[in-house]
Amino acid sequence: MKARYKRMMFIVLGLVAVTAIAALILNALQSNINHFFSPTEVVANEAPKDRTFRLGGLVEVDSVKREDDGLTVHFNVTDNAEVVTVKYTGILPDLFSEGQGVVAQGKLGAGGIFEAEEVLAKHDETYMPPEVADALEKAEAEAAAQGAAQ
Repeated sequence: MKARYKRMMFIVLGLVAVTAIAALILNALQSNINHFFSPTEVVANEAPKDRTFRLGGLVEVDSVKREDDGLTVHFNVTDNAEVVTVKYTGILPDLFSEGQGVVAQGKLGAGGIFEAEEVLAKHDETYMPPEVADALEKAEAEAAAQGAAQ
């Protein structure tokens, strides 16, 4: 075999190896991505049933209920259009309170209850995660449009 063909074969094999490595890395990253959904999107069945995702909105006032074990908490998350019930077992962040922004990470369970593995609360009075703010604005705009149509 000529040296020219050996070099060409080496380059082709190198490109195949680089492509395979890039495909494996992208596949690994894709499986670790957690998408954000608002309560309206969850109620509309746009959220995945078998994958972890983030749910964000406001904690509905008077919706926080604690079970007797002291660690399990049920609360509602709303975007002012729809409401999703969240179940979380663990210690809630100190800044968690009703009427405040929250992002919960978990899976959708039986009966449409979101089973959170992690709950994140806003970190000061003025901050709200951009995804939550966008979802609230979108839900308010849709509610206003529906109110004007009636």
